[in-house]
Amino acid sequence: MKNVYRVSYHKQRGAALVVGLLLLVVITVLAISGMNTATTELALARNDMAYENAFQAAETGLATALSQGSYETATNQTLNQTPSSNEKISTTIEFEDSSIVPDKAFSLGVGSGIMAYHFVATSQAAFARDPGNVTDRDSSAVHTQAFYIVGPELSAF
Repeated sequence: MKNVYRVSYHKQRGAALVVGLLLLVVITVLAISGMNTATTELALARNDMAYENAFQAAETGLATALSQGSYETATNQTLNQTPSSNEKISTTIEFEDSSIVPDKAFSLGVGSGIMAYHFVATSQAAFARDPGNVTDRDSSAVHTQAFYIVGPELSAF
């Protein structure tokens, strides 16, 4: 009986080395896969950050243009801003149309000399990760907001 155990023990002497090497290969493949996943997630986070910066810049452009309070019916107004070296904002306020203020909206009603002047504000913002160079991390956003102003009939704002 001693010889049977001794023979099977001698047959298994290299098995531990092979199993150990296979486990190392599996762990290495898992580590490389984890690094690739982390790199991809980092790129996604950077892209999301660039889009959020462009989104907020476009919102800022709209808020700034609307807060100026000067609206022209004859010409479009354009406001260009550069809050930082990475961001550029261009906002345009365009006159669309005028309409009579309906009876139900105001107590003055039709024929009172009061008009509603309709405008559209469009803000285009661009975020450049590396200003001056085009990269795959650049982002842009466009926001549009319609509004109207109630004022005297046939008056320019």
